Amino acid sequence: MTLAVALASCGAGDPATENEEPVDPRRGGEITQLSSEDVDTLDPGATYQPLGFQIAAATHRTLYTYRPGKIGELAPDLADGPPEISDDARTVTVRLREGVRFAPPVGREVVAGDVRYAIERSLSASVGRPYAYFTMIRGAPDRVGPVRRIAGISTPDARTLVFSLRGPVGPQFAAALVLPATAPVPPEYAREHDARVPSTYGDHVIATGPYRVASAPNGRVRGVVPGERIRLLRNPAWDRTTDERAAHLDRIIIRTDATDVEKAVRRVVRGEDLVLGPPAPPQSLRRLPVRQHTVVSSGGFRYLPLNTAVAPFDDIDVRRAVVAAFDREGALEATGGEETGEVATHFLPPDVPGFDEAGGRASPHAFLRAPRGDRRLAARYLRAAGYASGRYEGDEQVVVAGPNVAPGREQAEFARDQLERLGFRVRLRLVPEDAFYSEVCARRSNRIDMCAGVGWFRDFSDPQSMLEPRFRGSAATNLSQLDVAAVDRAMAAAAPLTGKDRREAWGAVDTRIAGLAAAVPLRWEHHAVVWGRDVEGVVDPLTALIDLAEISRRRGS
Repeated sequence: MTLAVALASCGAGDPATENEEPVDPRRGGEITQLSSEDVDTLDPGATYQPLGFQIAAATHRTLYTYRPGKIGELAPDLADGPPEISDDARTVTVRLREGVRFAPPVGREVVAGDVRYAIERSLSASVGRPYAYFTMIRGAPDRVGPVRRIAGISTPDARTLVFSLRGPVGPQFAAALVLPATAPVPPEYAREHDARVPSTYGDHVIATGPYRVASAPNGRVRGVVPGERIRLLRNPAWDRTTDERAAHLDRIIIRTDATDVEKAVRRVVRGEDLVLGPPAPPQSLRRLPVRQHTVVSSGGFRYLPLNTAVAPFDDIDVRRAVVAAFDREGALEATGGEETGEVATHFLPPDVPGFDEAGGRASPHAFLRAPRGDRRLAARYLRAAGYASGRYEGDEQVVVAGPNVAPGREQAEFARDQLERLGFRVRLRLVPEDAFYSEVCARRSNRIDMCAGVGWFRDFSDPQSMLEPRFRGSAATNLSQLDVAAVDRAMAAAAPLTGKDRREAWGAVDTRIAGLAAAVPLRWEHHAVVWGRDVEGVVDPLTALIDLAEISRRRGS
């Protein structure tokens, strides 16, 4: 998905009231954000796109959050302290803070039952169930249906939630409590909307964060014109004393009709607007003042999965030869250079726990130490696989699939060239981007040997959620078809661990997977976040987009 955003220079702030705290020159005013696409939904239980996450972060209180610059540290938001994980990792207990209220027309204080209902509805047919992590809860439905009570969520009092889980997965489940689906939803208000399929709650959404979508007195959203704009105003029920966020702005206008990213960048260069990636074109960054942009991790990795289930990549020496020879630095240059990422030496990205324990930016594996590729080492692996010439001499034709548009097309063509230099006969299969993943790479019956243009990005900062879906033997999203019992056992052993033990165990899993050469780790993904000259830019660690509840005008602007 593509998201490009621009923030216009600030308007004048509203006069301070006598009840406000001392005047902060950065407080107040309006900012306009331009997006190249519309929000998927305003429903916090259903949104699964960057703009939806960004709006949810400004308009809702989730159980936990990440503070700016601290992606690896779970911080209480609606919760009143850290999650309590039982010794057997099968139970997670969360206690809520007092004083958080729903916006009008609900107006009452949030209680534990509102979070319970929010998670129950996220697993229903009416909401759409994007969050598979909550199926870890005991009694969570295996198939979508109406909203119903889940036995594994109990509320012993108005301030306590107890989650009983299907297995020893407490640490990963606790990490998932930053997701928008944990934002409270008032059942007495939302049930009539959730009775429809799909739910209409997104058109009547009730805020708990510092901002709300402009709405009528009955709660119906009126600040949205599809394909044109979304208007956020201050939430009158928000209490600054219960929230660590600054919430400087009075109003935020999100324009969802700004499809010309290059034009937006030119306006930024002239100092008119603020543009926010992803993706700001890499070449445009070189024209921008340092104080108006930053390059941040997008929390994911790009890689080339090798089909380990069939020849020729069922041979580990052949796979290691491919990884050893692959010019990962050249692949990075072909897709935009250092602004788009850094050459990867394994899979866990730098802002996910376990990265340092997996080697950081180094690698213990010889075949991953040369970012430009090592063809002599690759020849040694091919000779070990039985090819005396040091080049691949087998009969198999290797099928490389990729999107038929940039930048995936260039990545596929680059991969083809790399394989051909080792002696492989390659057939390049370029397909429409909307069919590439689900209809080509994810279908094992297609027998694709290498998929180009794929990646995996965090929903939250946890190593299990980064590695298990891509490399556990039974995972449907395991494009490498890696099925190694020792890897699966190591993942199972790492799942209940916490703290340093968890980082070390998942770092070791990452090292083991990299050593099996199940894929070519290409890059840890970056993107550019850009803002106007009168804006103090702050990045939300979860979305890696501008944090709408933290940005402000520069002093004196």
